[in-house]
Amino acid sequence: MHNGGAPASRQWARADATRRALLDAAQEVFADRGYADAGIAEIVERSGISVGSLYHHYGGKAGLYLALWEELSGEQESRAAEAVSAARASGEDDPIALFVAGARGYLETCWERRAAARLFHAGEGPSGFSLMRRSRAQRWIERNTRLLLPREDGGDSATSVLSMVLTTVIGEAGREIALADSPAAATEIIDEVLRILLRLAG
Repeated sequence: MHNGGAPASRQWARADATRRALLDAAQEVFADRGYADAGIAEIVERSGISVGSLYHHYGGKAGLYLALWEELSGEQESRAAEAVSAARASGEDDPIALFVAGARGYLETCWERRAAARLFHAGEGPSGFSLMRRSRAQRWIERNTRLLLPREDGGDSATSVLSMVLTTVIGEAGREIALADSPAAATEIIDEVLRILLRLAG
């Protein structure tokens, strides 16, 4: 019997490979040049993909930058959520312990994906990026607040402030971890940050 899905699967695979090549090349060029000085021509040359495909998939330089940021942010959030779920599955139910488990997952991703994380250290980027970054940070604080205060009791302003402080510490630490010189240095920062979080939360 003819498999009608095979051509479509190959087409999707090619599109995925094209997007990956463009993102990898863009990451290299942004790292080398900075966002403002990065050029479409160099990204196309390094990727081996046509300029038409670049515009088709990402609409230009800004789209590539935002796609890299969304990819990294999604991985960080997923790792944090997986770490919390794993801690719960092992029997942990203390909100602070769950929060710290999620923080470790996030911070470890900052090191593992340091090449991408370093792109956003300086805070430059296309128009509107700062607003997107702030909006995502606010959602992150809200999720952490729910984790620290799991019961619906009308809200707790002290917990909200604590969540904001702890989340800010994690975000700043993530940037330092991405800039660490070695795995040992990154691990040392992660362990110290987690100790600080426990002290602040306690």
